[in-house]
Amino acid sequence: MPQGQPTAVPDDGLTTRQRRNRPLVMVHTGPGKGKSTAAFGLALRAWNQGWPIGVFQFVKSAKWKVGEESALKVLGASGEGGTVDWHKMGEGWSWIQRDSELSNEEKAREGWEQVKRDLAAEKYRLYVLDEFAYPMHWGWIDTDEVIQVLRDRPGTQHVVITGRNAPEKLVDFADLVTEMTKVKHPMDAGQKGQKGIEW
Repeated sequence: MPQGQPTAVPDDGLTTRQRRNRPLVMVHTGPGKGKSTAAFGLALRAWNQGWPIGVFQFVKSAKWKVGEESALKVLGASGEGGTVDWHKMGEGWSWIQRDSELSNEEKAREGWEQVKRDLAAEKYRLYVLDEFAYPMHWGWIDTDEVIQVLRDRPGTQHVVITGRNAPEKLVDFADLVTEMTKVKHPMDAGQKGQKGIEW
């Protein structure tokens, strides 16, 4: 298996192994297709390593059935790799009894509070915070607080955040940032999304 070679090695006192195994904050942003898909691909790698995975979908409606959800739930229950917990804001965060009474902004805040509790408890090794860039962009969740929580998280927990318009402060803080740029899309020619491609 080829190993990537860093272009520079900082003088930070860490060993090569310590630096290699440092937990990452990753951001998938930009106007192009594939931000969530890339994060779910990362979750497949994490599942293969036996890591517990927590997926938190912050914006997508509960009616939106993504194929990755079905696949990762089956894999998580198979007993062969890591476990997978999947939470959707639109169908009610499983830990909130009064979810139907809350606005989307309040639901996003409740979801973030749960992520904070899970990070503090080191519940997962990989967190997929799908569409989490939106609540920060809209001002529902304070970006500075998110950065501080992620900076102070214990253990070796990796976090990937998806969504357009990721705040600049988050982009500057993150270890790995990918911007998906649309070059061409069938919707530009009037074609709607289709099974197996969009979901």
